[in-house]
Amino acid sequence: MTTALETTPRAAVDSGLRTNRAFRLLWIGESGSKVGTAITGVALPLLATVTLHAGAFEIGLITAVQWVPWLLVGLPAGVWADRYSPRRLMIWCNVGSAVALLSVPLAAAVHALTVTQIMLVAALLGLANVFFSTAYLVYLPLIVPPQDLVAANSRLQGSESTAQIAGPGLGGALAQLLGAAVGPLVNAGSFAASTLCLLLAPEPEAVPRSGPAASLRREIGEGLRYVGQHRVLRLLTVVAALANLTMTAYEAILVVFLVRTVQLPPAAVGLLMAATGLGGIAGVLAAAPLARRLGEPRAIVYSLAATAPFGLLLPLTGPGLGMVCFVLGAVVPVAGLVVYNVVVSSFRQRHAPRHLLGRISATMRFLMFGAIPLGALAGGTLGSLLGLRSALWCIMAAALLPALLLGCSPLRRQRELHVAAAPEQPEVCSAAEESTPYPSQARESQS
Repeated sequence: MTTALETTPRAAVDSGLRTNRAFRLLWIGESGSKVGTAITGVALPLLATVTLHAGAFEIGLITAVQWVPWLLVGLPAGVWADRYSPRRLMIWCNVGSAVALLSVPLAAAVHALTVTQIMLVAALLGLANVFFSTAYLVYLPLIVPPQDLVAANSRLQGSESTAQIAGPGLGGALAQLLGAAVGPLVNAGSFAASTLCLLLAPEPEAVPRSGPAASLRREIGEGLRYVGQHRVLRLLTVVAALANLTMTAYEAILVVFLVRTVQLPPAAVGLLMAATGLGGIAGVLAAAPLARRLGEPRAIVYSLAATAPFGLLLPLTGPGLGMVCFVLGAVVPVAGLVVYNVVVSSFRQRHAPRHLLGRISATMRFLMFGAIPLGALAGGTLGSLLGLRSALWCIMAAALLPALLLGCSPLRRQRELHVAAAPEQPEVCSAAEESTPYPSQARESQS
């Protein structure tokens, strides 16, 4: 059976969220922790680069180890999120992240901080994020009714984009005024606040299981088969994986490029990285109008095809007017990626069976985020071998490939998205036909 994707409703229809205490607490806690995480995203590379004199390859490793846990435990995390309370899992992940972050300023205070410790902290943050973001995708539909999910996702995505503006600027300013080790301390506080919000939220009613829990291997296989047997989901997952690979390769050497090649101070680096958040806000505002005007398939195609070429301006970044190349080369592709994420998330929201939420999201993220450590390693390696500016040329040229894949797909000729149900899973098909929605926004917006 084939079902057509309905037109995305306006996010303004969100009256139910105003009285939804659990969602408001989640939104407040997540907004704070996203700002803190964005601060750390600048602080850790600055600590390694400026204080510990790490090279491009080491900075790439710091980025890579944050995403390696997706390859190691990404699929089992989906089973855990389906089996156990997602709220409690999120609370423990926040606590673990806060403890790991506190070790950085403590070590810096006694002059014992090393690049190895920063890598270990980054790895622990990545491990906690695997379980948090997977549980988060299961938790949101338990506290938000179906008619309010698009509005809820829009608010959360807006907070993500705002954090990308405020966080790097704050991180750079804190590093300039108080030292880069203050950033992780602020982030630990934001995780503590997020934990308090989750503790104050009521425990939602769990989704009943149809029978006793199957083996871990069998339950992981259900998620893999569901994604693998759907042509559209398979294409969108491959495109997102390639986009993540090239984006992370660029991000892995960005701070080193701006500090050493362009010779900018930490505060200026933070401001420039914050400017990319403007692209996120533009993408949030443009996603629904573009989907209505072009149709969702073509909005997905053009979201990358029309914006990815601007990334070729990034290697031209330099002092003075050369900063315009950075702003356009960073902001416009980010706007396109956010449009892609929002439109694709509405598709996934309508077609995922509720009892497989954790496993489907974990499967897609295992593949999409599994490409990220490879991208970080590739970026660091290219930066070391070719030089930072030449590496950026190679990376931004490769970033055109996801847009080319979408342009060669049947999506460019469709007005509505269609997905064929998996032929070997009739019980999943019937659940999908009930149009039980779920969100696709992760703690990081790389999907």
